[in-house]
Amino acid sequence: MIVVMNHDANEKDIESVIRKLEKSGFQIHLSRGVERTIIGAIGDKTRLGSLALEAMPGVEKVVPILAPFKLASRNFKEQDTVVTVGDIQIGGQAVHVMAGPCAVESREQLMEAAFRVKEAGATVLRGGAFKPRTSPYSFQGLEEKGLEMLAEAREATGLYIVTEVMDSKTLSLVTQYADILQIGARNMQNFFLLRDAATTGKPVLLKRGPSATIEEWLMAAEYIISGGNQQVILCERGIRSFDPYTRNTLDLTAVPVLKYLTHLPVIVDPSHAIGKWRFVPPMARAAVAAGADGLLVEVHPNPSEALCDGPQSLTPENFRILMEEVRQVSKIMNRTMPDVR
Repeated sequence: MIVVMNHDANEKDIESVIRKLEKSGFQIHLSRGVERTIIGAIGDKTRLGSLALEAMPGVEKVVPILAPFKLASRNFKEQDTVVTVGDIQIGGQAVHVMAGPCAVESREQLMEAAFRVKEAGATVLRGGAFKPRTSPYSFQGLEEKGLEMLAEAREATGLYIVTEVMDSKTLSLVTQYADILQIGARNMQNFFLLRDAATTGKPVLLKRGPSATIEEWLMAAEYIISGGNQQVILCERGIRSFDPYTRNTLDLTAVPVLKYLTHLPVIVDPSHAIGKWRFVPPMARAAVAAGADGLLVEVHPNPSEALCDGPQSLTPENFRILMEEVRQVSKIMNRTMPDVR
């Protein structure tokens, strides 16, 4: 449930409500909006009747949250959450693009990709150092060496880094290098990893599992938020369907639905959703038109020689064209994009 405080409620009123709820065993999460403060209380709702919260000074009303995801719900926080990474804000007015190779393969490959995506207007460099692959014989990533290369690329370009963390064992290592922790589709319901990621204090990009419902996805986000980390970015990357022509089916309906259900920022990964580079640009344009706060796009200097996901990777020149198109769509949607740096 949430306790909505009056706009003129003072700190003493708020603290009194919090103490009463905590004394009754409720877990408290505070959301301070522009006009009102909302107190989220998670616990045994059968005990609410005896608390008489609405009779307390400063309380406007008590509202139950019926959705199973409480802290991720728009009912808990009306204003959009804006995730701050350095000097950029994801979920605000600007549309941000995260781009780079699927995997870090070499210093030369990564640095060329980094400089080219920055020139086109990307603000975050993506690249996998640890690669969860379907086949145990496929390229698994350069691990810490790859993380070191990502850090070097950040130093050289000023781009922030998003990279995947696969398990709790390597979480602390990845946290040392990454600006944004990516939890991939295969790990969306790795609840131990979600809990551990919440403790890092780093923004978390949470990808949707290929067979996950929107509710299951938001419940995964709830694990991170309930662990004390509200810096969660949701990433739609396609769901499994019956048609094998594309890698997955990009569920763009999820974008407006999520915007209605949750306050968390939403980005779209058309590369993994489609699996074929020529279809990535139109889906990227459509994602921004649907209301996405950003994109996650795979770019490789030479896709034909990529060690993984070459068929879905854009060349730097094709990425430049895509960025020009996305900039035009953003303008139509009354959104902005960062100036090319």
